[in-house]
Amino acid sequence: MLNRAPGDSRAKLERVFRAALAAVDARAAVAEYVRVEQGVLHVAGAACRPGTQLVVIAIGKAAAPMAQAIGSLVPERIRTGLVVTKDGHAKGYGLSDFEVLETSHPVPDERCADAGRRVLECAADAREDEVLLVLLSGGASSLISLPPDGVELDDLARTNELLLGCGADIGELNAVRKHVSQVSGGRVAASTGAGRVAVLAVSDVSGDAIDVIGSGPCAPDPSRYQDALEILAEYGLSNLVPASVMAHLQRGSEGLEPETPKPGDASFARVEHEIVASNAVAREAALREARSLGAQTLALGECLRGEARDVGVRLAALAQCVENDRPVCLVAGGESVVRLKGDGIGGRNQELALAAAVALADTPRSEAVLLAAGTDGTDGPTPAAGGWADASTVARGETEGADARAALDRNDSHSFFEAEGGLFVTGPTGTNVMDLVLVWVPAASESKTDE
Repeated sequence: MLNRAPGDSRAKLERVFRAALAAVDARAAVAEYVRVEQGVLHVAGAACRPGTQLVVIAIGKAAAPMAQAIGSLVPERIRTGLVVTKDGHAKGYGLSDFEVLETSHPVPDERCADAGRRVLECAADAREDEVLLVLLSGGASSLISLPPDGVELDDLARTNELLLGCGADIGELNAVRKHVSQVSGGRVAASTGAGRVAVLAVSDVSGDAIDVIGSGPCAPDPSRYQDALEILAEYGLSNLVPASVMAHLQRGSEGLEPETPKPGDASFARVEHEIVASNAVAREAALREARSLGAQTLALGECLRGEARDVGVRLAALAQCVENDRPVCLVAGGESVVRLKGDGIGGRNQELALAAAVALADTPRSEAVLLAAGTDGTDGPTPAAGGWADASTVARGETEGADARAALDRNDSHSFFEAEGGLFVTGPTGTNVMDLVLVWVPAASESKTDE
């Protein structure tokens, strides 16, 4: 008989996940950094001159709730407002004070290029006596992809696809993106006429590096054209990337194309960044909620790095080592990668969960339940946020005609979980602070009565 026991553990993990999301609510996070006191506008901790107007540019998967916060707090101060977000992510936010553009993610299309032009226009239109307020979140790199002259958008899109499937991390991916863009890598800060630029960022990158979040449109870029070429070479992409992209990068490495603005550039003297929400905040909230449910907790930090399937196997092994009279909840954050070898459908969290399920299937007595999910509600090019795994996942899939190991070989985790019933679907969450993996290991007494 298949073990369908994990229902109670799943309910607890979903509560933990939802608590983590609530702690990094993008709207609430922004509201802490913008206020009016006695008629004086304060942005990111600094008072503005009387009557200061804002040019607001919100870019990323969390752009809509971040912009909504500003629209609710200081609508009379917004001279220009622009929101660029992923398809379907602006619905329901009532952004009447803003121009709203929905574009493609993660692979750019022509709408992304149009949005990139619009971002540069709005930034350039800001005046010396105004504040350019940039509300930045993950996904911005793709959403405002505007290639340089001589690089076709289709070629940029193909380069993006190759990078997404090669196993490169987000820092490496964005180092290349910044050098085939007219917008990223500090170019928005360099283009604006505003006397002050304030960036409020929801971080979706390891270490909250401001030059990596959204490819740093207002941050100095420490990487160079040569770095981009070396990254492509490291992942075996030099002969696969379209010729127009390689030619542009090569020209740049020879000093024939302008570099991105570097640390020390005068453009950044007027720029400040604030991280308003991060994976660390989400993890702490998850740990608190787990403790409120009576669990001991094991904080694994930002350990989700490397191949998703390898991370899944390691977490499954760790869960099997837990022996305690009380339930235990493991909390991990970060962002793994997938090196595509097959032609299936999936995402890094579903792949991680499927690999964990295969590992757990070899120890059927394990009662551990794992949830791997993206805090943005999106996992790869699928409608799911992630997936569930336990010791009976593989067997349940078999009853539905789905082979877990074959699906893993094809990078087809989504199809497997769709058949097996283990997809975790949230829809757009309004935030984006990388991924969370949560593991619930019931106490021995729970395991015996949970069947």
